[in-house]
Amino acid sequence: MGRKIHPLGFRLGINQKHYSYWFAKPKDYPKFIEEDEKIRTCIEKYMEKHVKNAFGNGGVGHIEIQRKTDPIRIEIHTGFPDPLVDKQNLGIDQPKFDIERLLGYKNQKIQIALSNIVQPYGNPRILAGFIASQLTNRVAFRRTMKKAIELVGETDNKGIKIQIAGRLNGSEMARVEWAREGRVPLQTVRAHIDYSYHPAQTIYGVPGTKIWIFRDAK
Repeated sequence: MGRKIHPLGFRLGINQKHYSYWFAKPKDYPKFIEEDEKIRTCIEKYMEKHVKNAFGNGGVGHIEIQRKTDPIRIEIHTGFPDPLVDKQNLGIDQPKFDIERLLGYKNQKIQIALSNIVQPYGNPRILAGFIASQLTNRVAFRRTMKKAIELVGETDNKGIKIQIAGRLNGSEMARVEWAREGRVPLQTVRAHIDYSYHPAQTIYGVPGTKIWIFRDAK
Protein backbone atom coordinates (compact mmCIF):
# COMPACT_ATOMS: atom_id res chain seq x y z
CA MET A 1 0.00 0.00 0.00
CA GLY A 2 1.29 3.46 -0.86
CA ARG A 3 0.95 6.69 1.10
CA LYS A 4 -2.08 7.94 -0.77
CA ILE A 5 -4.63 7.86 2.05
CA HIS A 6 -4.97 9.84 5.26
CA PRO A 7 -3.94 7.68 8.25
CA LEU A 8 -6.86 8.91 10.38
CA GLY A 9 -9.53 8.59 7.67
CA PHE A 10 -8.24 5.11 6.89
CA ARG A 11 -9.00 4.03 10.47
CA LEU A 12 -12.21 6.00 10.93
CA GLY A 13 -14.81 3.86 12.69
CA ILE A 14 -12.20 1.34 13.85
CA ASN A 15 -10.03 3.20 16.36
CA GLN A 16 -10.55 6.78 15.19
CA LYS A 17 -13.66 8.94 15.52
CA HIS A 18 -15.09 12.12 14.07
CA TYR A 19 -14.29 15.46 15.70
CA SER A 20 -17.64 16.96 14.66
CA TYR A 21 -20.93 15.38 15.77
CA TRP A 22 -24.02 16.71 14.02
CA PHE A 23 -26.53 16.11 11.26
CA ALA A 24 -27.70 18.81 8.87
CA LYS A 25 -29.90 19.36 5.86
CA PRO A 26 -28.04 19.51 2.54
CA LYS A 27 -28.45 23.29 2.30
CA ASP A 28 -27.02 23.80 5.83
CA TYR A 29 -24.09 21.38 5.48
CA PRO A 30 -21.57 23.83 3.89
CA LYS A 31 -22.50 26.49 6.44
CA PHE A 32 -21.83 24.19 9.41
CA ILE A 33 -18.54 23.00 7.92
CA GLU A 34 -17.39 26.60 7.54
CA GLU A 35 -18.51 27.47 11.08
CA ASP A 36 -16.63 24.50 12.53
CA GLU A 37 -13.44 25.65 10.79
CA LYS A 38 -13.91 29.21 12.09
CA ILE A 39 -14.48 27.91 15.65
CA ARG A 40 -11.31 25.82 15.61
CA THR A 41 -9.23 28.65 14.10
CA CYS A 42 -10.55 31.15 16.67
CA ILE A 43 -9.69 28.90 19.62
CA GLU A 44 -6.24 28.04 18.28
CA LYS A 45 -5.41 31.73 17.73
CA TYR A 46 -6.52 32.52 21.28
CA MET A 47 -4.40 29.71 22.71
CA GLU A 48 -1.41 30.61 20.54
CA LYS A 49 -1.58 34.17 21.85
CA HIS A 50 -1.74 33.22 25.52
CA VAL A 51 0.27 29.99 25.80
CA LYS A 52 3.76 30.94 26.98
CA ASN A 53 5.46 28.12 25.06
CA ALA A 54 4.40 29.70 21.73
CA PHE A 55 3.28 26.52 20.00
CA GLY A 56 2.33 26.68 16.34
CA ASN A 57 -1.25 25.64 17.18
CA GLY A 58 -1.46 26.98 20.73
CA GLY A 59 -0.91 23.56 22.30
CA VAL A 60 -4.35 22.32 21.22
CA GLY A 61 -4.63 18.58 20.61
CA HIS A 62 -8.04 18.61 18.94
CA ILE A 63 -11.42 20.29 19.26
CA GLU A 64 -14.70 18.37 19.28
CA ILE A 65 -17.87 20.15 18.19
CA GLN A 66 -21.35 18.78 18.91
CA ARG A 67 -24.50 20.46 17.62
CA LYS A 68 -27.91 19.73 19.09
CA THR A 69 -31.24 21.49 18.60
CA ASP A 70 -30.10 24.82 19.99
CA PRO A 71 -26.72 24.79 21.78
CA ILE A 72 -23.28 24.19 20.28
CA ARG A 73 -21.04 22.24 22.63
CA ILE A 74 -17.30 22.67 22.12
CA GLU A 75 -14.79 20.48 23.92
CA ILE A 76 -11.17 21.64 23.82
CA HIS A 77 -8.51 18.97 24.33
CA THR A 78 -5.27 20.68 25.31
CA GLY A 79 -2.14 19.93 27.26
CA PHE A 80 -1.85 23.54 28.47
CA PRO A 81 -5.21 24.55 29.98
CA ASP A 82 -3.86 27.51 32.03
CA PRO A 83 -5.01 30.26 29.59
CA LEU A 84 -8.55 28.85 29.72
CA VAL A 85 -8.55 28.62 33.52
CA ASP A 86 -6.90 31.95 34.35
CA LYS A 87 -9.63 34.43 35.22
CA GLN A 88 -7.38 37.43 34.56
CA ASN A 89 -8.04 36.92 30.84
CA LEU A 90 -11.71 35.98 31.45
CA GLY A 91 -10.64 32.33 31.25
CA ILE A 92 -12.89 30.11 29.18
CA ASP A 93 -15.42 32.91 28.64
CA GLN A 94 -13.16 34.98 26.37
CA PRO A 95 -13.02 32.47 23.46
CA LYS A 96 -16.76 31.97 23.93
CA PHE A 97 -17.38 35.69 23.41
CA ASP A 98 -15.02 35.69 20.41
CA ILE A 99 -16.89 32.79 18.79
CA GLU A 100 -20.29 34.39 19.36
CA ARG A 101 -19.08 37.64 17.81
CA LEU A 102 -17.39 35.83 14.90
CA LEU A 103 -20.43 33.73 14.00
CA GLY A 104 -22.98 36.43 14.79
CA TYR A 105 -24.84 34.30 17.35
CA LYS A 106 -26.84 36.21 19.94
CA ASN A 107 -29.50 33.87 21.28
CA GLN A 108 -27.85 30.56 20.42
CA LYS A 109 -26.16 29.08 23.45
CA ILE A 110 -22.51 28.06 23.14
CA GLN A 111 -21.06 25.70 25.75
CA ILE A 112 -17.30 25.23 26.08
CA ALA A 113 -15.80 22.35 28.04
CA LEU A 114 -12.13 21.74 28.76
CA SER A 115 -10.33 18.40 28.65
CA ASN A 116 -6.74 18.15 29.85
CA ILE A 117 -4.28 15.95 27.95
CA VAL A 118 -2.17 14.25 30.60
CA GLN A 119 0.78 13.57 28.26
CA PRO A 120 0.72 16.50 25.82
CA TYR A 121 3.86 15.51 23.94
CA GLY A 122 2.27 12.17 23.15
CA ASN A 123 -0.24 14.03 20.98
CA PRO A 124 1.01 14.41 17.37
CA ARG A 125 -0.70 17.75 16.84
CA ILE A 126 0.89 19.33 19.91
CA LEU A 127 4.24 17.80 19.02
CA ALA A 128 3.99 19.10 15.44
CA GLY A 129 3.28 22.56 16.83
CA PHE A 130 6.39 22.26 19.01
CA ILE A 131 8.54 21.32 16.00
CA ALA A 132 7.06 24.17 13.96
CA SER A 133 7.89 26.69 16.70
CA GLN A 134 11.47 25.38 16.88
CA LEU A 135 11.93 25.62 13.11
CA THR A 136 10.50 29.16 13.16
CA ASN A 137 13.12 30.07 15.76
CA ARG A 138 15.79 28.67 13.40
CA VAL A 139 16.75 25.69 15.55
CA ALA A 140 18.51 22.96 13.57
CA PHE A 141 15.94 20.45 12.30
CA ARG A 142 17.96 17.37 13.35
CA ARG A 143 18.22 18.67 16.90
CA THR A 144 14.50 19.42 16.84
CA MET A 145 13.60 15.90 15.65
CA LYS A 146 15.89 14.35 18.27
CA LYS A 147 14.28 16.42 21.02
CA ALA A 148 10.78 15.49 19.81
CA ILE A 149 11.65 11.80 19.86
CA GLU A 150 12.98 12.17 23.41
CA LEU A 151 9.73 13.83 24.51
CA VAL A 152 7.65 11.02 23.01
CA GLY A 153 9.94 8.47 24.68
CA GLU A 154 8.74 9.80 28.05
CA THR A 155 5.14 8.83 27.22
CA ASP A 156 3.39 5.47 26.89
CA ASN A 157 3.52 5.38 23.08
CA LYS A 158 5.19 2.53 21.23
CA GLY A 159 6.72 4.37 18.28
CA ILE A 160 7.01 7.62 16.35
CA LYS A 161 7.90 8.69 12.84
CA ILE A 162 8.72 12.30 11.95
CA GLN A 163 9.07 13.68 8.43
CA ILE A 164 10.11 17.25 7.63
CA ALA A 165 10.12 18.55 4.05
CA GLY A 166 11.20 21.91 2.67
CA ARG A 167 14.22 24.20 2.69
CA LEU A 168 15.74 22.78 5.84
CA ASN A 169 18.22 24.97 7.74
CA GLY A 170 17.84 27.58 4.99
CA SER A 171 19.40 25.44 2.25
CA GLU A 172 18.83 26.43 -1.37
CA MET A 173 17.35 23.07 -2.40
CA ALA A 174 14.32 21.57 -0.68
CA ARG A 175 14.57 18.00 0.57
CA VAL A 176 12.81 15.48 2.79
CA GLU A 177 14.29 14.18 6.03
CA TRP A 178 12.73 11.72 8.43
CA ALA A 179 13.46 9.88 11.66
CA ARG A 180 11.78 6.95 13.38
CA GLU A 181 11.91 5.36 16.80
CA GLY A 182 10.07 2.16 17.77
CA ARG A 183 7.31 0.53 15.71
CA VAL A 184 4.97 2.47 13.41
CA PRO A 185 2.88 -0.12 11.45
CA LEU A 186 1.09 2.19 8.99
CA GLN A 187 -0.36 -0.65 6.88
CA THR A 188 -2.18 -2.30 9.80
CA VAL A 189 -5.73 -1.05 10.23
CA ARG A 190 -6.06 -2.27 13.81
CA ALA A 191 -2.96 -0.29 14.83
CA HIS A 192 -3.96 2.90 16.65
CA ILE A 193 -2.01 5.50 14.67
CA ASP A 194 -2.33 9.20 15.47
CA TYR A 195 -1.25 11.56 12.70
CA SER A 196 -0.81 15.29 12.23
CA TYR A 197 0.60 17.73 9.70
CA HIS A 198 1.69 21.28 10.53
CA PRO A 199 3.56 23.88 8.42
CA ALA A 200 6.19 26.16 9.91
CA GLN A 201 6.33 29.80 8.79
CA THR A 202 10.05 30.55 8.46
CA ILE A 203 11.96 33.35 6.72
CA TYR A 204 13.32 30.90 4.14
CA GLY A 205 10.11 29.04 3.28
CA VAL A 206 7.29 26.95 4.69
CA PRO A 207 8.63 23.51 5.64
CA GLY A 208 5.96 20.98 6.58
CA THR A 209 6.09 18.51 9.44
CA LYS A 210 4.28 15.16 9.45
CA ILE A 211 4.12 13.02 12.58
CA TRP A 212 2.84 9.47 13.03
CA ILE A 213 2.56 8.10 16.59
CA PHE A 214 1.77 4.45 17.29
CA ARG A 215 -0.26 4.11 20.47
CA ASP A 216 -1.38 0.49 20.61
CA ALA A 217 -2.93 -2.33 18.59
CA LYS A 218 -6.64 -3.04 18.98
